[in-house]
Amino acid sequence: MGISTFAVHFKSTESMTIKGILIPIGGNEDKGLGKDENHTLDFIHEGILSRVVRESGSANTSIVVIPTASKIPVQVGENYMQAFDTLGCSRVEVLDIRKKSEANHPENLRKLEEAGIIMFSGGDQSRITKVIGGSKMKEILIRKYHEEAVVIAGTSAGAMAMSEEMIAGGKSTEAMYKGGIRMGKGLGLIPGLIIDSHFIQRGRFNRIAEATALHPHLLGVGLAEDTGILIRNGNDCQVIGSGMVIFFDPSHLTHNNAAVLPEGTPMSMANLTVHILANSDHFRISDRKITVLPVDAPFE
Repeated sequence: MGISTFAVHFKSTESMTIKGILIPIGGNEDKGLGKDENHTLDFIHEGILSRVVRESGSANTSIVVIPTASKIPVQVGENYMQAFDTLGCSRVEVLDIRKKSEANHPENLRKLEEAGIIMFSGGDQSRITKVIGGSKMKEILIRKYHEEAVVIAGTSAGAMAMSEEMIAGGKSTEAMYKGGIRMGKGLGLIPGLIIDSHFIQRGRFNRIAEATALHPHLLGVGLAEDTGILIRNGNDCQVIGSGMVIFFDPSHLTHNNAAVLPEGTPMSMANLTVHILANSDHFRISDRKITVLPVDAPFE
């Protein structure tokens, strides 16, 4: 699908105004919990979680943390409770949802309906889709995102699960040998992207490259740790945090043999466009327009 075809597809699927904000984060966002100088409580006030709160408009908004992806949801929930408390947020609740029945429970749905910020933790993205996919909770998430000024943030697995086509697993060292990654269905909050996390630190270039070869009508997004993108109206992406975001644009591929190769065969692609952006740079999904922050400009 070329850029013009993609633009038509984008307009047809995103024609309505989306009122919510998505903030996928690459993992290891500073929560002000460490003992060394890189994790002091002062730094969190300038970090990603602080930005999540600011985008909601008030530290008094209701915050729901969903640690479904994690193997240690209680500990993870407590960490976020402490982090948001440091930011002056008093209305924070953890929804420890581990079963589909809990994702359909009326009390949990009520709390989600009232939330101004919804935060998904890291862990295994497939747990999120297994438990929340196909539930009433997913329906509420999508409706709130489209119709309300809600902030939906997710880190690591919580970021990866936001897309429609989701990387479900696979080592980067095995990617680009066809079948080296596993794809699955995400929550579908942002259908035009495929998101990967811990991107720089774990060398996941090959994973996104294979994912975009398999789905060349979509953009690949690689998020470094303590780095995210703030997505407004399902279209304008602003980089936030301390690292980089890598955008993979396959719309101008002149060669892509993913469809014809047998499993385990090395893949090849030609004319894959890659952009490396950092804090306050912008990328627009609909037309691939980039706005780079001038060197002497202050960060937002």
